[in-house]
Amino acid sequence: MSIRSKDLVSIESLEQEEIDEIFSLTADIKRAKSRYRNALGGKIVALIFEKPSLRTRFTFEAGIYELGGKGIYLGQDEIGLGKRESIHDVARNIERWSHGVVIRTFSHGNVTSFAAACSVPVINGLDDLFHPCQALTDLFTLQEHKHSLKGLTVAWVGDGNNVLHSLLWGSVKMGVNIRIAVPKGYEPDPGITKKVLEIASARKVDVLITNSAREAVQGADAVYTDVWTSMGRESEAGERRKAFSQFRVDRSLMRMAKPEALFMHCLPAHRGEEATDEVIDAPYSIVFDQAENRLHLQKALLILLLGKEGTDDSK
Repeated sequence: MSIRSKDLVSIESLEQEEIDEIFSLTADIKRAKSRYRNALGGKIVALIFEKPSLRTRFTFEAGIYELGGKGIYLGQDEIGLGKRESIHDVARNIERWSHGVVIRTFSHGNVTSFAAACSVPVINGLDDLFHPCQALTDLFTLQEHKHSLKGLTVAWVGDGNNVLHSLLWGSVKMGVNIRIAVPKGYEPDPGITKKVLEIASARKVDVLITNSAREAVQGADAVYTDVWTSMGRESEAGERRKAFSQFRVDRSLMRMAKPEALFMHCLPAHRGEEATDEVIDAPYSIVFDQAENRLHLQKALLILLLGKEGTDDSK
Protein backbone atom coordinates (compact mmCIF):
# COMPACT_ATOMS: atom_id res chain seq x y z
CA MET A 1 0.00 0.00 0.00
CA SER A 2 1.15 3.53 -0.68
CA ILE A 3 0.12 7.07 -1.59
CA ARG A 4 1.33 8.13 -5.03
CA SER A 5 2.57 11.52 -3.88
CA LYS A 6 5.69 11.66 -1.72
CA ASP A 7 3.99 14.13 0.62
CA LEU A 8 0.56 14.99 2.00
CA VAL A 9 0.35 18.74 1.57
CA SER A 10 -3.30 18.94 0.50
CA ILE A 11 -6.17 16.52 -0.11
CA GLU A 12 -6.24 17.95 -3.64
CA SER A 13 -3.37 15.57 -4.50
CA LEU A 14 -5.28 12.45 -3.38
CA GLU A 15 -7.57 10.33 -5.54
CA GLN A 16 -10.71 8.68 -4.17
CA GLU A 17 -9.05 5.24 -4.25
CA GLU A 18 -6.19 6.56 -2.13
CA ILE A 19 -8.59 8.03 0.41
CA ASP A 20 -10.46 4.71 0.48
CA GLU A 21 -7.13 2.99 1.15
CA ILE A 22 -6.32 5.42 3.98
CA PHE A 23 -9.74 4.79 5.53
CA SER A 24 -9.43 1.01 5.19
CA LEU A 25 -6.05 1.01 6.91
CA THR A 26 -7.30 3.42 9.59
CA ALA A 27 -10.17 1.06 10.42
CA ASP A 28 -7.81 -1.92 10.63
CA ILE A 29 -5.37 -0.03 12.87
CA LYS A 30 -8.27 0.90 15.13
CA ARG A 31 -9.42 -2.75 15.29
CA ALA A 32 -6.02 -4.36 15.68
CA LYS A 33 -3.55 -1.87 17.14
CA SER A 34 -0.94 -4.51 18.03
CA ARG A 35 -0.66 -5.67 14.43
CA TYR A 36 1.13 -2.44 13.54
CA ARG A 37 3.39 -2.09 16.58
CA ASN A 38 6.57 -2.23 14.50
CA ALA A 39 5.37 -0.52 11.31
CA LEU A 40 7.80 2.37 11.92
CA GLY A 41 10.37 0.32 13.82
CA GLY A 42 13.58 2.33 14.14
CA LYS A 43 12.25 5.32 12.16
CA ILE A 44 12.59 8.95 13.24
CA VAL A 45 9.89 11.53 12.48
CA ALA A 46 10.58 15.25 12.95
CA LEU A 47 7.65 17.26 14.34
CA ILE A 48 8.13 20.91 13.35
CA PHE A 49 5.53 23.04 15.13
CA GLU A 50 5.37 26.82 14.74
CA LYS A 51 1.82 26.77 16.18
CA PRO A 52 0.88 25.16 19.51
CA SER A 53 -1.41 22.16 19.48
CA LEU A 54 -3.17 19.62 21.68
CA ARG A 55 -4.66 17.08 19.25
CA THR A 56 -2.10 17.30 16.43
CA ARG A 57 0.95 17.04 18.66
CA PHE A 58 -0.37 14.39 21.04
CA THR A 59 -1.82 12.13 18.34
CA PHE A 60 1.26 12.28 16.13
CA GLU A 61 3.67 11.68 19.02
CA ALA A 62 1.54 8.87 20.44
CA GLY A 63 0.98 7.38 17.00
CA ILE A 64 4.66 7.33 16.09
CA TYR A 65 5.47 5.71 19.45
CA GLU A 66 2.75 3.06 19.04
CA LEU A 67 4.12 2.23 15.57
CA GLY A 68 7.60 1.65 17.03
CA GLY A 69 9.16 4.89 15.85
CA LYS A 70 10.47 8.01 17.57
CA GLY A 71 9.05 11.51 17.18
CA ILE A 72 11.32 14.49 17.85
CA TYR A 73 9.47 17.73 18.60
CA LEU A 74 10.98 20.98 17.33
CA GLY A 75 9.20 24.17 18.30
CA GLN A 76 9.58 27.67 16.93
CA ASP A 77 12.35 28.50 19.40
CA GLU A 78 14.50 25.64 18.11
CA ILE A 79 14.13 26.42 14.41
CA GLY A 80 12.62 29.80 13.52
CA LEU A 81 11.66 28.83 9.96
CA GLY A 82 12.79 31.47 7.49
CA LYS A 83 14.17 33.68 10.27
CA ARG A 84 16.93 31.96 12.19
CA GLU A 85 17.58 29.71 9.21
CA SER A 86 16.12 29.36 5.72
CA ILE A 87 13.37 26.78 5.10
CA HIS A 88 15.57 25.18 2.44
CA ASP A 89 18.49 24.72 4.82
CA VAL A 90 16.30 23.36 7.62
CA ALA A 91 14.73 20.85 5.23
CA ARG A 92 18.13 19.72 3.90
CA ASN A 93 19.32 19.14 7.46
CA ILE A 94 16.20 17.33 8.67
CA GLU A 95 16.16 14.96 5.69
CA ARG A 96 19.61 13.67 6.75
CA TRP A 97 18.42 12.75 10.25
CA SER A 98 14.82 11.62 9.82
CA HIS A 99 12.55 9.37 7.77
CA GLY A 100 9.67 11.86 7.62
CA VAL A 101 8.42 15.25 8.76
CA VAL A 102 5.18 16.62 10.20
CA ILE A 103 5.01 20.39 9.88
CA ARG A 104 2.46 22.69 11.55
CA THR A 105 2.97 26.28 10.53
CA PHE A 106 1.26 29.57 9.73
CA SER A 107 1.99 29.88 6.02
CA HIS A 108 1.01 27.34 3.38
CA GLY A 109 4.08 28.52 1.48
CA ASN A 110 6.25 27.19 4.31
CA VAL A 111 4.79 23.71 3.81
CA THR A 112 5.17 23.67 0.03
CA SER A 113 8.72 25.11 0.22
CA PHE A 114 9.73 22.60 2.89
CA ALA A 115 8.29 19.66 0.96
CA ALA A 116 9.98 20.79 -2.26
CA ALA A 117 13.39 20.99 -0.56
CA CYS A 118 13.06 17.81 1.51
CA SER A 119 13.70 14.31 0.14
CA VAL A 120 11.72 12.50 2.86
CA PRO A 121 7.89 12.54 3.15
CA VAL A 122 6.30 15.68 4.57
CA ILE A 123 2.85 15.72 6.18
CA ASN A 124 0.97 19.00 6.54
CA GLY A 125 -0.14 19.14 10.18
CA LEU A 126 -1.94 22.46 9.54
CA ASP A 127 -1.26 25.76 7.83
CA ASP A 128 -3.28 28.88 7.13
CA LEU A 129 -4.84 27.36 3.99
CA PHE A 130 -5.31 23.65 4.72
CA HIS A 131 -5.70 21.07 7.49
CA PRO A 132 -5.73 17.76 5.57
CA CYS A 133 -5.27 15.42 8.55
CA GLN A 134 -8.32 16.94 10.22
CA ALA A 135 -10.60 16.77 7.18
CA LEU A 136 -9.61 13.20 6.33
CA THR A 137 -10.34 12.22 9.94
CA ASP A 138 -13.69 14.02 9.80
CA LEU A 139 -14.77 12.10 6.71
CA PHE A 140 -13.53 8.80 8.14
CA THR A 141 -15.51 9.45 11.34
CA LEU A 142 -18.61 10.37 9.36
CA GLN A 143 -18.24 7.16 7.36
CA GLU A 144 -17.95 5.17 10.60
CA HIS A 145 -21.28 6.54 11.80
CA LYS A 146 -23.16 6.60 8.49
CA HIS A 147 -21.47 3.52 6.90
CA SER A 148 -21.19 5.22 3.50
CA LEU A 149 -20.21 8.74 2.46
CA LYS A 150 -21.57 8.93 -1.07
CA GLY A 151 -24.64 11.13 -1.29
CA LEU A 152 -24.46 12.48 2.26
CA THR A 153 -24.88 16.22 2.83
CA VAL A 154 -22.66 18.08 5.29
CA ALA A 155 -23.56 21.62 6.36
CA TRP A 156 -20.65 23.83 7.37
CA VAL A 157 -21.68 26.80 9.53
CA GLY A 158 -19.06 29.43 10.29
CA ASP A 159 -15.78 30.69 8.90
CA GLY A 160 -14.35 29.92 5.45
CA ASN A 161 -11.10 28.69 6.98
CA ASN A 162 -8.36 26.09 6.49
CA VAL A 163 -10.42 23.18 7.85
CA LEU A 164 -13.24 24.03 5.45
CA HIS A 165 -10.82 24.22 2.49
CA SER A 166 -9.61 20.69 3.21
CA LEU A 167 -13.14 19.45 3.90
CA LEU A 168 -14.22 20.88 0.54
CA TRP A 169 -11.55 18.89 -1.27
CA GLY A 170 -12.25 15.73 0.69
CA SER A 171 -16.00 15.99 0.20
CA VAL A 172 -15.94 16.37 -3.57
CA LYS A 173 -13.40 13.54 -3.89
CA MET A 174 -15.63 11.23 -1.82
CA GLY A 175 -19.03 12.18 -3.25
CA VAL A 176 -20.26 14.19 -0.25
CA ASN A 177 -22.50 17.17 -0.92
CA ILE A 178 -21.48 20.22 1.09
CA ARG A 179 -23.39 23.38 1.96
CA ILE A 180 -21.42 26.27 3.38
CA ALA A 181 -23.02 29.02 5.45
CA VAL A 182 -20.72 31.97 6.11
CA PRO A 183 -21.20 35.69 6.84
CA LYS A 184 -20.52 38.00 3.92
CA GLY A 185 -16.81 38.63 3.62
CA TYR A 186 -15.81 35.35 5.28
CA GLU A 187 -16.25 33.02 2.30
CA PRO A 188 -13.69 30.30 1.51
CA ASP A 189 -10.72 31.15 -0.71
CA PRO A 190 -12.06 31.92 -4.23
CA GLY A 191 -9.21 30.10 -5.97
CA ILE A 192 -9.84 26.91 -4.00
CA THR A 193 -13.60 27.28 -4.48
CA LYS A 194 -13.22 27.59 -8.25
CA LYS A 195 -11.14 24.41 -8.49
CA VAL A 196 -13.46 22.48 -6.18
CA LEU A 197 -16.57 23.54 -8.10
CA GLU A 198 -15.05 22.25 -11.35
CA ILE A 199 -14.39 18.85 -9.78
CA ALA A 200 -17.81 18.83 -8.10
CA SER A 201 -19.57 19.49 -11.40
CA ALA A 202 -17.75 16.64 -13.11
CA ARG A 203 -18.57 14.26 -10.25
CA LYS A 204 -22.16 15.45 -9.78
CA VAL A 205 -21.52 16.60 -6.21
CA ASP A 206 -23.52 19.57 -4.94
CA VAL A 207 -21.65 22.51 -3.42
CA LEU A 208 -23.63 25.46 -2.09
CA ILE A 209 -22.27 28.67 -0.57
CA THR A 210 -24.84 30.81 1.24
CA ASN A 211 -25.07 33.49 3.89
CA SER A 212 -27.93 31.67 5.62
CA ALA A 213 -27.21 29.04 8.28
CA ARG A 214 -30.79 27.79 8.06
CA GLU A 215 -30.56 27.24 4.32
CA ALA A 216 -27.35 25.25 4.70
CA VAL A 217 -28.56 23.07 7.57
CA GLN A 218 -32.00 22.21 6.19
CA GLY A 219 -32.13 18.41 5.73
CA ALA A 220 -28.38 17.91 6.28
CA ASP A 221 -26.89 14.61 7.48
CA ALA A 222 -24.25 16.40 9.56
CA VAL A 223 -23.69 19.93 10.82
CA TYR A 224 -20.08 21.04 11.22
CA THR A 225 -18.72 24.20 12.81
CA ASP A 226 -15.39 25.58 14.00
CA VAL A 227 -14.18 28.50 16.08
CA TRP A 228 -15.05 31.92 14.73
CA THR A 229 -11.55 33.25 15.36
CA SER A 230 -8.69 30.99 14.30
CA MET A 231 -5.22 31.08 15.84
CA GLY A 232 -3.31 34.11 14.61
CA ARG A 233 -6.47 36.21 14.13
CA GLU A 234 -7.08 37.06 17.77
CA SER A 235 -7.10 40.81 17.03
CA GLU A 236 -10.26 40.25 14.94
CA ALA A 237 -12.16 38.45 17.73
CA GLY A 238 -14.56 41.29 18.62
CA GLU A 239 -15.40 42.07 15.00
CA ARG A 240 -15.90 38.37 14.25
CA ARG A 241 -18.27 37.83 17.18
CA LYS A 242 -20.58 40.46 15.69
CA ALA A 243 -20.30 39.10 12.15
CA PHE A 244 -20.92 35.48 13.20
CA SER A 245 -23.68 36.09 15.78
CA GLN A 246 -26.30 34.49 13.48
CA PHE A 247 -24.12 31.43 12.83
CA ARG A 248 -24.17 29.79 16.26
CA VAL A 249 -25.13 26.11 16.18
CA ASP A 250 -27.73 25.52 18.86
CA ARG A 251 -30.53 23.02 19.39
CA SER A 252 -33.01 24.98 17.27
CA LEU A 253 -30.62 25.05 14.31
CA MET A 254 -29.86 21.33 14.67
CA ARG A 255 -33.61 20.61 14.50
CA MET A 256 -33.59 21.87 10.91
CA ALA A 257 -31.22 19.07 9.89
CA LYS A 258 -32.34 15.46 9.51
CA PRO A 259 -33.60 13.83 12.72
CA GLU A 260 -30.54 11.54 12.76
CA ALA A 261 -28.08 14.33 11.89
CA LEU A 262 -24.69 14.41 13.59
CA PHE A 263 -22.89 17.40 15.06
CA MET A 264 -19.19 17.85 14.21
CA HIS A 265 -16.44 20.17 15.46
CA CYS A 266 -12.67 19.86 14.99
CA LEU A 267 -11.94 21.38 18.45
CA PRO A 268 -10.90 23.36 20.40
CA ALA A 269 -14.41 24.75 20.92
CA HIS A 270 -15.27 28.15 22.28
CA ARG A 271 -18.39 26.91 24.03
CA GLY A 272 -21.26 29.33 23.80
CA GLU A 273 -19.87 31.07 20.73
CA GLU A 274 -19.94 28.87 17.61
CA ALA A 275 -21.87 26.09 19.39
CA THR A 276 -23.78 25.67 22.63
CA ASP A 277 -23.01 23.10 25.32
CA GLU A 278 -26.30 21.32 24.68
CA VAL A 279 -25.14 20.58 21.12
CA ILE A 280 -21.49 19.79 21.82
CA ASP A 281 -22.44 17.34 24.59
CA ALA A 282 -25.52 15.88 22.87
CA PRO A 283 -25.81 12.15 22.03
CA TYR A 284 -25.63 13.05 18.33
CA SER A 285 -22.32 14.90 18.78
CA ILE A 286 -19.28 13.04 17.42
CA VAL A 287 -16.68 15.66 18.28
CA PHE A 288 -14.70 13.38 20.59
CA ASP A 289 -14.86 10.53 18.07
CA GLN A 290 -13.27 12.93 15.59
CA ALA A 291 -10.56 13.75 18.13
CA GLU A 292 -9.84 10.09 18.88
CA ASN A 293 -9.70 9.15 15.22
CA ARG A 294 -6.94 11.69 14.56
CA LEU A 295 -4.64 9.13 16.23
CA HIS A 296 -5.72 6.19 14.09
CA LEU A 297 -5.88 8.03 10.77
CA GLN A 298 -2.51 9.73 11.20
CA LYS A 299 -0.96 6.36 11.99
CA ALA A 300 -2.33 5.16 8.65
CA LEU A 301 -0.80 8.18 6.88
CA LEU A 302 2.57 7.55 8.51
CA ILE A 303 2.54 3.92 7.42
CA LEU A 304 1.47 4.70 3.85
CA LEU A 305 3.96 7.53 3.39
CA LEU A 306 6.96 6.24 5.35
CA GLY A 307 6.58 2.59 4.39
CA LYS A 308 5.32 -0.35 6.40
CA GLU A 309 8.36 -2.57 6.33
CA GLY A 310 8.65 -4.41 9.59
CA THR A 311 4.91 -4.51 10.28
CA ASP A 312 4.19 -7.18 12.86
CA ASP A 313 1.21 -9.22 11.66
CA SER A 314 0.90 -11.17 14.89
CA LYS A 315 -1.98 -10.30 17.19
